[in-house]
Amino acid sequence: MKVLIGVDPHKASVAVAVVDEATGELLERGGFPQNRAGLRSLERWARRFPERRWAVENAGGLGRYLAGRLSAAGESVVDVPPKLSARVRVLSSFAGNARKNDGLDALATALAASRNERLAAVDPEAASEVLRLLSERREDLVAERTRALNRLHGLLRDLVPGGVAGTLSAHRAARILRGIRSRGGASARLRRRLASEVLRDIRTLDRKIAGLNERIEAEVEASGTTLTEIFGVGPILAAKIIGTVGNVARFRTKAHFASYSGTAPVEASSGEVVWA
Repeated sequence: MKVLIGVDPHKASVAVAVVDEATGELLERGGFPQNRAGLRSLERWARRFPERRWAVENAGGLGRYLAGRLSAAGESVVDVPPKLSARVRVLSSFAGNARKNDGLDALATALAASRNERLAAVDPEAASEVLRLLSERREDLVAERTRALNRLHGLLRDLVPGGVAGTLSAHRAARILRGIRSRGGASARLRRRLASEVLRDIRTLDRKIAGLNERIEAEVEASGTTLTEIFGVGPILAAKIIGTVGNVARFRTKAHFASYSGTAPVEASSGEVVWA
């Protein structure tokens, strides 16, 4: 019997529900602690179902560790978006008037996966996963650099008459700091010293971002994607798209992909006026 094991992960626990893939019948439910011992128990428990697949809700969030662990062990795992499992739970008759609970969520996750063949398979070693990690790291560094520049703007506002207008870069900030003479009391000297420290932080971040840009460009080129042939799409944006979408072959048509990405035109009409 082929079964599908739906998983509703939480910080401290995971709820599971096993359904018959052919009929959708609920076979068994369970719950396990979200720790190493608990996950080992879950894996032993699942061996009773030799022909099994896993459906993990939000495998990119709280379910990432478990999904990656199962995939690395050779298990077949798909990622079920929370909105999809929630829709199944609300519209399915099994929920009845019952309140939302982990057991129902796990069952909804399994049923959602059984009815959808285009869910993303979890593969922690896929090229798209590498690009996702690199893109997220770059976004973190860029956000940190922006915060540092804002702090530097604030310090220079009190050191330079009228502050600094326009875009501030490490090179420009260094030139401005060199032109500031040591006047004023202890607070002015401290501001200048703090500005120099923040400037060093920005230069460090600039080097890290430049290094990531080179690595992302190399990974995108190695992936063989044709996204960069589209006008306006460079390696950074291409890495973001690949890392988010994963294997685009899971979408049968461009219409399916448009629906997934939220770019499908939606009609909004009133009387004889129609927008799309």
